[in-house]
Amino acid sequence: MTPGPLLFARYAYPPNSMGYCGPGDSGELLEYAGNGVVDRGLAAIAHRFLGAWPYLSLIAAASGRQPLDTDVVEAYWVGNQLLRNVPGALLAAHLSDRFGRGLAAARTDPVQLALLGGRPHHNFHVFAVYPWTGLLRAGPAAEPLRVLNSCRISWGTVTAVDGEMADVRVRPLLYDHGRLRLGEPAVQRMLTGSRGYRLAYDVQPGDVVSLHWNWICDVLSDTQASELCKATMRVFRLVNHALGRPSVGSALEPVIRPAVGLSVRGSGTFVPSAAGTARYVMKTQGDASASRGADDGGAAGPDVSLADP
Repeated sequence: MTPGPLLFARYAYPPNSMGYCGPGDSGELLEYAGNGVVDRGLAAIAHRFLGAWPYLSLIAAASGRQPLDTDVVEAYWVGNQLLRNVPGALLAAHLSDRFGRGLAAARTDPVQLALLGGRPHHNFHVFAVYPWTGLLRAGPAAEPLRVLNSCRISWGTVTAVDGEMADVRVRPLLYDHGRLRLGEPAVQRMLTGSRGYRLAYDVQPGDVVSLHWNWICDVLSDTQASELCKATMRVFRLVNHALGRPSVGSALEPVIRPAVGLSVRGSGTFVPSAAGTARYVMKTQGDASASRGADDGGAAGPDVSLADP
């Protein structure tokens, strides 16, 4: 069994390497993962991921575990039975407490989606809390869809391995007639390593693997693949439900308004407005910032074949 801190590093490194979350020295995280080293330094790095760490703490507290226990880390990134220990009411309270009164007043949809059956899974955070799902309705959808597809934890089947790259058959995320769904299988190139370091070891053709920002993070068992599929389909159903509602007055409707100030996490800031919506001020390269409309979530997806994702 992979130690929890190493499992965390495997999934956290890809966005961290692009400057999207966590501390600045992503190379250190890759070296930890590649060398298989677990120490206090790695735990300290994990604690600085302000997006993921509160969810780990929530799952751990509800399950009588520690945030970096392997099954806690797996629950957040992949999914397992520990997610069932966090009922919707508890997740809703967590979101309200974490993001403050501004979230409760300006962005009620994540809380409502939690009450409707949300779980503290990474893909819930991507689709229900990040702004990109709401931007799909603002159009054009290409860039929000690309970010959502990359940021979600997805899965695929390896068809070929070539050095630090691999061909993986995946089902891409589509936005079709106002709903999110998975498309037909297509082969895409994914990273298996960089500078001689790998996140997942001994990746072979035929393996079902987890993916995050074009990296292979881990080789999945049948049970893990099933849990990831179920967690993803759950959030799709919730997000598609929200996307199907009228946009007027909905937190899914992006707006641009003067900043009022609601601090969220290291990667940006949610800014509430009097209209009951919010925008997300996102850090970009060169410390510039870009405003993005608030997203929400809600979605229903088709059945997914784990053998042929």
